[in-house]
This record gives sequence, C-alpha cells and structure tokens, in this order.
Amino acid sequence: QVQLVESGGGLVQAGGSLRLSCAASGRTFSTYAMGWFRQAPGKEREFVASISAGDGTAYLADSVKGRFTISRDNAKNTVYLQMNSLKPEDTAVYFCATSQWFTAQRLRYMTTSGGSWGQGTQVTVSS
Repeated sequence: QVQLVESGGGLVQAGGSLRLSCAASGRTFSTYAMGWFRQAPGKEREFVASISAGDGTAYLADSVKGRFTISRDNAKNTVYLQMNSLKPEDTAVYFCATSQWFTAQRLRYMTTSGGSWGQGTQVTVSS
C-alpha cells in the first residue's frame, strides 16, 4: 500500500495562495493516478483535482477551475496542488489519495473505504 503524507497547509487571507505537497512512498508512484480531496466542517469529502500517471492529464472540480493547478514530480514521488485566488469557502482539510483501481478521470468517485489516503492538511482562508 502506498503511504501518503501531505504538507503545506496553513492560514491565508482571501485572494492569497498556498501550495500543498503530497509525498508518496513506494516504487509504483509513477504508475498511479493521484488526487486531492477536501472536507469542510459538517460537509462530505469532495473531489478537488486528479492527475494521470502517464501524460499528466489533469481533472479539476468546477469550483476550483481557473484557480487551482495539480502537478506531479515522479522523480520526487510528489504531487502538488497549487491554490491561487483562495476564497473562504476553500477552507477545509485537504487529503491526498490514490488507488490502483481508478484512472485519473474516475478518481473523483473514490471513497475512503478503499485506496490510500493521507492524514490531511488544514487550509484556512480568512475573509
């Protein structure tokens, strides 16, 4: 199983930027699609972004398109989430996730009952 560790969260003012990182263990990182999800207080976990293993094709939730970018560095076993123009509604715990059973296009359907998940990193956007 892949071990995932997120970092880079914090407190930022609305309109600011943060870059989240997710470091993965294991030699199969480059063959897995990777994704980011988030969960706000009292809400269900929701898909944010995913990136394919091969050509780096990215998929983004409509709520973050034009503001967030996902990328990966296979040499460093790391996936990133660059978040710009942050809004208070982006406040949540952000989780990195992966599963050998999901392509990047379908990773949005991944649930916590399977695959590998990180422990999460808190992002707080003040107004």
